[in-house]
Amino acid sequence: MLLAARAENERLRQIIKELQRYRFGRRAESLPEDQLLLGLEEAEQVEAEGFASAEAADPSMRDARARRRRANRGSLPAHLPRVEQVIDIADKICPCCQGQLHVMGEDVSERLDIVPAQFRVI
Repeated sequence: MLLAARAENERLRQIIKELQRYRFGRRAESLPEDQLLLGLEEAEQVEAEGFASAEAADPSMRDARARRRRANRGSLPAHLPRVEQVIDIADKICPCCQGQLHVMGEDVSERLDIVPAQFRVI
């Protein structure tokens, strides 16, 4: 494990050196941009493999990351006026069998909106 981490660190240092040479070196030493992107893409793939293997070994890690993504950052205050928008289809008849369509699920979300000051002539 330690040897693999050291080898990965050394490989990433080489990529950084190449990037620095490309950015700050002489024109003759610079690499084409496609070559550098290939090196970074490989590093991203190795990192993704590491995350995937860690998740496979510990399923609770995956659940924790999913919970963090879905975390509520705080509900909006109850005293604010709410405007409900329902997005629905006009025709609730199946085009194939002419049967009645049914609701499969719904997503509910809240978004804070600001209405600027309004000028009116009375």
